[in-house]
Amino acid sequence: MGFLKPAPEPMPPAEFLALPFQERIRVLSTNWVTEGFNTPRMLHVVYILKMLGLYFAVGLAITSWTTDHVAFSDPGTWFDNVVVYQKLAVWLMLLEVIGLGGAFGPLCGHFVPMLGNIRYWLRPGTIRMAPWGRHVPGTGGDERTVLDVVLYVAVLASLVYPLVVHADAVPFVPAGTGPQELVPPLAFLPILVTMPLMGLRDKVVFLAARSEQYLPIMLFSATLGALALRDGASGADFVNLVVAFKIIICIVWIGAGVSKIGEHFINVVPPMVSNSPGQLNLVKRLHYRNAPGDLRPSRLAWFMAHVGGTTVEIIIPVVLLLTTDDTVAMLGAVAMLVFHIFITSTFPLAVPLEWNVYFGYIAIVLWGGFGDGFAASTYNIWDFSEPLLLLPIFALLLFGPILGNLRPDLVSFLPSMRQYAGNWASAVWAMRPGVEQRLNELLLVETQNDQLQRMPGMTYTADEAEMTVQKALAWRSMHSQGRGLFSVLIENLDDLETRDVREGEFMCNILVGWNFGDGHLHDERLVAAVQKRLGLEPGDLVVAYCESQATPWRASRPQEYRVIDAALGVVERGTWDVRDCVKEQPWLPNGPVPLQVGWTAPGYRRKDAVS
Repeated sequence: MGFLKPAPEPMPPAEFLALPFQERIRVLSTNWVTEGFNTPRMLHVVYILKMLGLYFAVGLAITSWTTDHVAFSDPGTWFDNVVVYQKLAVWLMLLEVIGLGGAFGPLCGHFVPMLGNIRYWLRPGTIRMAPWGRHVPGTGGDERTVLDVVLYVAVLASLVYPLVVHADAVPFVPAGTGPQELVPPLAFLPILVTMPLMGLRDKVVFLAARSEQYLPIMLFSATLGALALRDGASGADFVNLVVAFKIIICIVWIGAGVSKIGEHFINVVPPMVSNSPGQLNLVKRLHYRNAPGDLRPSRLAWFMAHVGGTTVEIIIPVVLLLTTDDTVAMLGAVAMLVFHIFITSTFPLAVPLEWNVYFGYIAIVLWGGFGDGFAASTYNIWDFSEPLLLLPIFALLLFGPILGNLRPDLVSFLPSMRQYAGNWASAVWAMRPGVEQRLNELLLVETQNDQLQRMPGMTYTADEAEMTVQKALAWRSMHSQGRGLFSVLIENLDDLETRDVREGEFMCNILVGWNFGDGHLHDERLVAAVQKRLGLEPGDLVVAYCESQATPWRASRPQEYRVIDAALGVVERGTWDVRDCVKEQPWLPNGPVPLQVGWTAPGYRRKDAVS
């Protein structure tokens, strides 16, 4: 890739578009090995400036303006004051819900403009997705109302308040700990009310805010923080709060690590490393068995996935959670910092860069032992003064990951703590010619092809734009579920070669303004919302959708899929064996993986019904 322009494509776009579907996947997936998404490095500089400037620098500046003991000009104060944990969490949640966090820019399918989220959620008439609209009174429907806009503005205000309010001094802290401050507990009450209400009206906003990670911080800040600031508080109350903060971050790490056990995650690492702008091509190729002919993961990829990834993300957090040794804690914190720096360097699609900066930085704050901070010998789970209180804390934090792994159909992959585990609910949309352009009839919707053709300074031709959008399909094909989804399309559609095939996440981004790998946001409910507005004919829009694999460490457990026709609803359900998917190349040279059809809608016949 170049600095101002992408690297040359593997072949002229017009010639590429004349190839059969599976051959196009081969061309783009093999090219991904060294070029990744092939965005100009200038855009990576934009992401770095946003990450280190807008999030980290501005967040610390706001913290210093609203506290007495954190000074922006004195980096030593950034690492031994727990109030930075609170303030930066609020700041990041605000950036995420606005759209300036992970969902920003081309690596998340937002080309022009690069901002989604707030543009959609301040506009009545756009699509919203209520999680339990049929069961919770007052939340039904799929159209954003003035009430939803007002509620979204209330969410923004509820996040600004704890961010700008001045911190209160903690009256008592353990010996060896410097002066501490906390955001006033009452400042968190508005967001603890408005965000759940917002989530009932539109789960997209709730998930975009990364509520599963930041709301617990705010809940414990409001409850345990109130105990630490009350009259008659003791140093033990402050210890309890810090330990709870440590438990939160450890549960996120451990949950993510456990979710990576199984057949999926090893397929995540090679394409993620391939997208790194600073990585040597030699190192990229070493993550594949024999590129370009064999793109299955190599032994190095297995080591990076299950030793550098899964093992690190489980073992080290468990040690950090249990240790009382300051040196062990410091070494573990540094290891997790390195872990997050590596992830950040790859610029993974959906670009959760700020999240990685936050977790790597907070690991040093909570366990690094810098200055008069939080020594593990004092701030550890064994010194939690109310042991019985640990039961509801762990129950609250583990509920999502446990239920989400047992019943992934009920829980988003985000509360399930399956971030970048490769075991995702996913979808691929296949549209007859002209259908994709009809999506532009929807409020604020503009296809990625059209966005690319009007990018300032680097305008794409129609063929170049189409080739670029299809790179998302190549990326999906390099993961286990992509091979299953493409198999479903091949088995169900006899006109696949003439259709516009799109990655479901890209569709979700233009239709609701945000996505971060959650297939639940573009399943039959979103398809039905589109159908309600466009009135498509049977076969116009066919979606291959798969659910996350339940308990993926059980290799024999199948992964469920379904076929959705916009005009007909779900027309087929079945399963595939993940082991069959990971054995194949991304472009399926041996044909579709075996599918076990479990149910078909009355009268539905593959290919004939939608031809």
